[in-house]
This record gives sequence, structure tokens and C-alpha cells, in this order.
Amino acid sequence: MSERRKVVLITDGDEYAKRAIERVAIDYGGRCISSSKGNPSVLPGPEIVKLIKKAKNDPVFVMFDDSGFIGEGAGEMALKYVANHSDIDVLGIIAVASKTRQAEWTRVDVCIDKFGELTPFGVDKFGVPELEMGRMNGDTVYCLDELDVPVIVGIGDIGKMAKRDDSSQGAPITKKAVEIIFERSGYHARR
Repeated sequence: MSERRKVVLITDGDEYAKRAIERVAIDYGGRCISSSKGNPSVLPGPEIVKLIKKAKNDPVFVMFDDSGFIGEGAGEMALKYVANHSDIDVLGIIAVASKTRQAEWTRVDVCIDKFGELTPFGVDKFGVPELEMGRMNGDTVYCLDELDVPVIVGIGDIGKMAKRDDSSQGAPITKKAVEIIFERSGYHARR
């Protein structure tokens, strides 16, 4: 049996998220499954697992997106498949806030605001802390409470937040979320 792949899951898949995640993956010597990008996600879980297994290095970063559809969409179905696969070791999840306000929310262990500060409160898509502790809204977060993962870190809209997380600046908010995931999961990435 081969060693389980070390994976970070991200609940966003637009072009900004892709650029931010690709940048962070390079910084940590890992790989981003760029073809997992999509708004909404189009790759099914089994195909994503095949791509993860082919990745040259760990950690492997994978994006999932439901494009605002309520309930369990294609992105969440793929995310659950990957997260529960026996060959995958999920280090943590970056839960990305969105303007969805209907039924999609998740518990988070910690959030990072647009200034890069940790907060126990949920954040909105702009990275502004909200009123509820340990909970935030998003469009691909419906299933996260069902998963057994070391940590869920909430952030605003990845790669954006008024350019504070832009890939050209090193995606510092996303990078901090990844550092928290590594710390809480005990993973030591090479830099």
C-alpha cells in the first residue's frame, strides 16, 4: 500500500483562487491541482483522487466550488469523496466565505480577517469579522461539519479581499491559513 497523500482542501475555485493557491503551493514545495478550478467544479471526486495521486509532491492543494447553488452540489460531492478516500490524508480545509446567506454555513476552528489577524468570529467575503463565533457562511461549506479533519480555517474571498490577498503579493491571507493548517495538523512542509 502506498503512503497517503497530504492534501489541503479549499472551498473556492475561481480564477483568483487558482492563482492564489498556485502561488502558495510553490512557496511550500507542493502542488496545486489547477484543473480542479471551476465555478462550479466540474471534475468528479474519483478523477480528482487520480490527479492527487499523480502529483509530484505533497502537500497537494485542491479546489472545490458550488458557484452559489444551495444544498449539496457537484463541488461538495467531489469534496466529500476526496476527504473520505482511504489514500488521502486531509491536513485541513480552507473554508472560503461568500455572500450566500440561505442555508449554507459551517463551523470553523478559527478565521483570519482581511488584515491577517486571527479571530474567533466568522468572516464575510471581504474578510470582515461577523457577529457569530466559530461559524461562517459560504457556498461550498454545507458538508464540512460531516468531515473528520484536523482544522477548518475560515477566510474571506480567496485571492481578493480588496487586493489584500492578491497572488502578486504572495496571497498572504491564504498563506497564513495554510500555515495554521500545517501547524494544527503537525505537517512540516518544505519551503
